[in-house]
Amino acid sequence: MASFGGSACEMISDAYLSDWVVIGSGGFGQVYKARHSMWYCDVAIKVLHHDDGTCRSLLQEVKMMSRGSNPHVIHVLGLFKGKLPNSGPSTHLGLVMEIMERGSLASLQKTLGGTPPWALVFRLAHQVALGINFLHSMSPALLHLDLKPSNVLLDSSLNAKLTDFGLARFYSSTTRVSDKDSEASGGTYSYMPPEAFNLSYKPTRGSDIYSYGILLWSIVTGNKPYANAGPTIVQLRIPLGDRPSLDDITTNCTGIAGLSRLKDLMIRCWDGKPGERPCSRKCTAETEELYKMHRHRINDAVYEVQKELDEKEALDRCMAEQMKSTRITQESDRARVSSAHISYIATGPPPIQEMHGRRTAKETDQRHFTASGDLCGNYSSMGKEKLFSFVHPFHGFPASSHKVGTQRQLSSTNNLSRSGSCINITMSNVTGLQYGNNNYMQVDAKTDTGPSDRRRHPTAPSRVNLPMPKEGR
Repeated sequence: MASFGGSACEMISDAYLSDWVVIGSGGFGQVYKARHSMWYCDVAIKVLHHDDGTCRSLLQEVKMMSRGSNPHVIHVLGLFKGKLPNSGPSTHLGLVMEIMERGSLASLQKTLGGTPPWALVFRLAHQVALGINFLHSMSPALLHLDLKPSNVLLDSSLNAKLTDFGLARFYSSTTRVSDKDSEASGGTYSYMPPEAFNLSYKPTRGSDIYSYGILLWSIVTGNKPYANAGPTIVQLRIPLGDRPSLDDITTNCTGIAGLSRLKDLMIRCWDGKPGERPCSRKCTAETEELYKMHRHRINDAVYEVQKELDEKEALDRCMAEQMKSTRITQESDRARVSSAHISYIATGPPPIQEMHGRRTAKETDQRHFTASGDLCGNYSSMGKEKLFSFVHPFHGFPASSHKVGTQRQLSSTNNLSRSGSCINITMSNVTGLQYGNNNYMQVDAKTDTGPSDRRRHPTAPSRVNLPMPKEGR
């Protein structure tokens, strides 16, 4: 056990942790998920990129987050000290926290690409207010000072908890020089209050309330504030009174119960004068009342979002497995492979068999691309009327006949469909390509025992007669 500012914190070594996976990263460092062998559960471990030899920033965060427990503030489980996987013999320190299965509000917004179901919007607004009110009600008050979607984590049921107290300060602190000034990203600046850009900035509870107002706007719209503005413009315009646009919210106010009141709350929260902003207790009371209007729909809303998240995760896993199982190997004329690898590539109608040998410039004047080396093409949801063609590496075929060499190909694929699935085929010295939905092209790689052998599928036509070019063209 270690003690930080009077709070005991359990030390956890790498001997108890396994199955490390990176689940997040940023300017501060990386966040891992790992399995604790003694606790029989997964934990999150935040490790900093840089420290001063004493890990002062990390220990400060442990001290802040260990001040108390609240359902809407992330729990600190201990302090990690040990080696990271594939990082050499050096010892690292990290913060061990409860795992939040659904990531952050920022990742949810990216997946949904818009506003979540309204019942979830009002619950997120209320739960974030609960977390802020808990911090501000401590003695002395704890100011978060970095409220934004990436610092709002979601559990398996999409309940919100505040995290990342690296910039947190107690209200009794003296005038603070903002640590955010060292950040190149404009994302944090977008949530900072106008007074934070003054050299004499002294954070107050109102600083968090302003950030909460901007965060409310992001929750309601699903967007990033000032997404197209650079940090310099943001720093200049926010003190002059610029705020995110309310046009889209105003459009929806007539059809969504309580949305007009939530919009009014966010406007009061981002007031230019800290003293005019509502306190956290007032915000919590208002959001609780608004959430009650939609609470009867929350189970359906959570289920709807969970289903969409599960589908995306399943798709991501499928794509990852496809990437692992797909082997695309490229070789030159003289190269050999130790074993044959056969690919059956489903093709689309009508069948066009191998085309080898003589071509005219007119015949090769199709929509294609030319490269000076080996070629790589994408097959993706092709219609019947489209011809997928490759051109020999020598910058197209001349008007006179040109003898083409042999093709070498190693590949494997899963189902190709009209939904946009794609296979990458890497070739060298291409002799032609066939496609059609009633046949397969079987390609055997050249082996050490002799040249490769091409065989058509039994259902494919035996040949296709192509017009020969006329001499002199």
